[in-house]
Amino acid sequence: MSSLARSAGCAMVAAGISLAGCGHNVSERGPSAAPPPGAEQPAPQVPERTARTLTIPGTEPAPDDPHAGIAERASALIWDVPAGWKEEPPSSSMRRSQYRVSGPAGDAECVVFYFGPGQGGDPAANAVRWANQFAQPDGRPATEVMRLVEVEGTRVPVHLVEVTGTYDGGMTMTDAPASKQPGWMLLGGIAQGADAPWFFKLTGPEATVRAEREAFLGLLRSVRAGPP
Repeated sequence: MSSLARSAGCAMVAAGISLAGCGHNVSERGPSAAPPPGAEQPAPQVPERTARTLTIPGTEPAPDDPHAGIAERASALIWDVPAGWKEEPPSSSMRRSQYRVSGPAGDAECVVFYFGPGQGGDPAANAVRWANQFAQPDGRPATEVMRLVEVEGTRVPVHLVEVTGTYDGGMTMTDAPASKQPGWMLLGGIAQGADAPWFFKLTGPEATVRAEREAFLGLLRSVRAGPP
């Protein structure tokens, strides 16, 4: 580097712009002194949980109209993704979000569905449909062992569905497993959005799903209306 370039670079550093050519960073207040021995060090920054925000497809505002789509976007929901859950690209157009959830008995999967304004049905009907995807070892109807409760401490109305058994179906044929899965469990969440319910469906080996039950409940309690 020429002496002229080096001088120009250092002049920019003195103005508050960090450049590698000067060998150190300088802010507008000048270089910071090293803390004296024994001085308390700042606490390390802990990354926050990811907040997942979804906008309903087709409601994005046009570039020349910043106010377009505000009412539609207000019907979207956001939630906090539990630590350790890996977000994946949705494997079908029916899915709005998809997560890989690791656990002691193998991977489980959490999928989020939203079908559009006025679509999706009521919590009880969806709970029955989910339960019927699990055959029971003793041949009883799955609805006899299914649990459906309203979750407390939520920001929007949310119902929780729990059922175990041999899993053999999904919300659509494309979501069905390649073969029946004995010893599986479902934790389902049905959250009421402004214009329709949103569905959170965690399925996988029972030991894995049970281990993630509190994390799943934490996700449901974090569900809230997105910004307008």
